[in-house]
Amino acid sequence: MAAPKKSRGAAGGQGRPGRSLALILIAMVALTGGMFLAHQPTPRLGIDLAGGTSITLEAKSEPGQESAINKTNMDTAVEIMERRVNGLGVSEAEVQTQGKSNIIVNIPKGTNSAQAREQVGTTAKLYFRPVLTVAQGTPTPTPSASSSGKPTPSGSPGAPTADKGKSSSAPSASATTQGRAVTGALKTDTTPTPKASTTPKADATPSASAADEAAAAKLQKQFAELDCSSKASRAEAARGARPTDTVVACSSEGDAKYVLGPSEVSGTEVDNAKAGFDQQRGMWIVNMEFTKKGSKQFQTITKKLSAQQSPQNQFAIALDGEVVSAPQVNTTLSGSAEISGSFTQQSAEDLANVLSYGALPLSFQEQSVTTVTAALGGEQLQAGLIAGAIGLALVVIYLVAYYRGLAFIALLSLLVSGILTYTLMSLLGPAIGFALNLPAVCGAIVAIGITADSFIVYFERVRDEIREGRTLRPAVERAWPRARRTILVSDFVSFLAAAVLFVVTVGKVQGFAFTLGLTTLLDVVVVFLFTKPLMTLMARTKFFSGGHPWSGLDPKRLGAKPPLRRSRRVNAPTEPKEA
Repeated sequence: MAAPKKSRGAAGGQGRPGRSLALILIAMVALTGGMFLAHQPTPRLGIDLAGGTSITLEAKSEPGQESAINKTNMDTAVEIMERRVNGLGVSEAEVQTQGKSNIIVNIPKGTNSAQAREQVGTTAKLYFRPVLTVAQGTPTPTPSASSSGKPTPSGSPGAPTADKGKSSSAPSASATTQGRAVTGALKTDTTPTPKASTTPKADATPSASAADEAAAAKLQKQFAELDCSSKASRAEAARGARPTDTVVACSSEGDAKYVLGPSEVSGTEVDNAKAGFDQQRGMWIVNMEFTKKGSKQFQTITKKLSAQQSPQNQFAIALDGEVVSAPQVNTTLSGSAEISGSFTQQSAEDLANVLSYGALPLSFQEQSVTTVTAALGGEQLQAGLIAGAIGLALVVIYLVAYYRGLAFIALLSLLVSGILTYTLMSLLGPAIGFALNLPAVCGAIVAIGITADSFIVYFERVRDEIREGRTLRPAVERAWPRARRTILVSDFVSFLAAAVLFVVTVGKVQGFAFTLGLTTLLDVVVVFLFTKPLMTLMARTKFFSGGHPWSGLDPKRLGAKPPLRRSRRVNAPTEPKEA
């Protein structure tokens, strides 16, 4: 009874090739429809084919830190820039060093090059500093005595609000009191008590050294003269500020200026940052999670600040020397922090992106921005396509000359593989930012040989079965397990090589590896779901099953010895009746 069951199972397997063909047809229709629904009828092209923007950045060191421009820091900057650009959904961007102090960034056409241009050069040095004093962003008048001998007030600057860091209508201390706050800050610790800004004799302490007095006077003058409405003044104030210094800084909007104490928590302790919309306040914010070390530091400083009076209970979040937010601290916090301000969705997401991937170890100055044309790449692409077409034509000629009718099955399989590859490449553009460059085109051309090799393995197994005397239908089914094993091993080795190449390389070579790996996977899908079922159907036709001379399966041409065995049961030995 075992033999009939096997026979029915084989027949069942041969009788359902239509399911596999229907499945792959549905997949092709779905992918093609998705391609047009996504308004992406063609694959995205890389910078070498479509053109784009090339940015040259030059590393700048702080005074006395010229040795910071070294290979390690430059390589780190390249890695961070690449992650930032890719975080915007820009794929195939090239970031590489040139010489000892330059970095070249190539951004393909069709992406937001202006946004990427801004992010690649952003230093993103983040520090959490205690606020010592605050005033309006315009220069503060120099204190002068009035007729009554009292100091003249300096307008009505207010302390920043807890959320937005903007000036309020609350009056602040006079210019003289602000100067005393600055002097007292330099004499005491980084979180001065309120008395540091209100005690009239705080700046006359006998223990103050001449150096402290000189530093206080310089900082006070710098703070009074600072004009935050000018971008040049804001940039000058941020230049050269070290994390251990007491510094002056402007708000990112230029409407307030601060004296900030030394950094208590560094942006390097930010573990993760995400942009989100606060429904209650109706504003975009950036939420940050600290590392274990950063969480402890944040808890310690917020505990100190929560015991202070305004404005010295404010914690300034300074990014690249500008205060993006200065919320008040009313309780001890730990683990996470929030940056709020006049953010749009785009600016909040941009800030979260640069914070997530870390600060650049060096400052960079934009040297040049040029537009790259695709003329050269277009010529190379045309030459590559011509070479690919010649190679495909030679494969077709070989298949027709050697396999004759079987070439029809091979060509249809190549067509299906081509459709799947093209539609997937088009959809992967908007999905993961895949961009087709010249090496990727080379990978697709190489895949033609890999796919054709799978067909040849199967065809030769079927022909071997016919040489042994079997008819076509049993030969197709018996040849499949052996051919399947060989095809899977061959494709696995090819895919493994592509995966290793993708991991260990960077830039354009990854495009070659990705395309090669993708087409190798599609080869398995096409052979299993199209070539094998189509071969089963063709074996039922008179042209192939009858061994037509142009079918490629003529037993006489293959050297089969008659008589042909139509089934295994015909030649099976007869069992004795008594057994």
